[in-house]
Amino acid sequence: MNPSEWFTEIVPGSQSAFSLKIKQKLHEEQSEFQHLEIYETETFGNLMIIDGCTMVSTRDNFFYHEMMSHPALYTHPNPKRVWIIGGGDCGTLREVLKHDSVEQAVQIDIDERVTRLAEIYFPELCESNNDPRADLKFIDGIKWVKDAAPNSVDIIIIDSTDPVGPALGLFSEAFYRDCFNCLSEDGMIVQQSESALFNLSLIGEMRDAMSASGLTHLQTLFFPQCLYPSGWWSATIASKSALKAFREQDSANKPFETVYYNVDIHKASLAQPEFFKKAFLK
Repeated sequence: MNPSEWFTEIVPGSQSAFSLKIKQKLHEEQSEFQHLEIYETETFGNLMIIDGCTMVSTRDNFFYHEMMSHPALYTHPNPKRVWIIGGGDCGTLREVLKHDSVEQAVQIDIDERVTRLAEIYFPELCESNNDPRADLKFIDGIKWVKDAAPNSVDIIIIDSTDPVGPALGLFSEAFYRDCFNCLSEDGMIVQQSESALFNLSLIGEMRDAMSASGLTHLQTLFFPQCLYPSGWWSATIASKSALKAFREQDSANKPFETVYYNVDIHKASLAQPEFFKKAFLK
């Protein structure tokens, strides 16, 4: 097979790689912040690559977008104000706005080109961009949070790339402390926390930094994500106050469609593998 017919992401340190057979390259550019590529694949629809790493595909994006949004929104008692830091493909924004309780959803991504390309190549992810509750800002999310007033937001979803380059500061204690300062009383953050199989030490560093910032109530959930290293991903919720049981009845009666998320999936995602318990639940 001609290597040019495949996109391959090699995962440093893991001696592994993930490949998808491609039909054609649809777009490539160097934005002000990162290198962006769009491919049409044989079986995964369109594929967005940022700085050589798989970001989103037509076929399997629902795992990530649904699990980055619905578990947190059904855990918070009454989420009205939601910020999404990153999330330029707009899939998480779409899921957040399925919740009638949400009065405002602000998406803050530093690179406008990600959103403009998503509008072209992933229009289904952008179908809520014109919702009157949506506010798209193309600025530095770290600065946005730092400058925010106390009690400004109920949930902050940190939908970022890996902790390198522009996203590195989103994994720091200083950033989590700024999040703490602008969250409401029951406020929480949820952040993609990489693969527990490949990145356990990173998850430990994240959890330590979150706790040190005052976000001492932690909950890591797990879900499949074929495109991402190891195929098994996680998100970590960190809250100012004790995390209550999720609103199971509201979740069971959700007035919108999902592809993956439901009550049973929510419960199952919180099951902790034995090695994870030994590492963090001492």
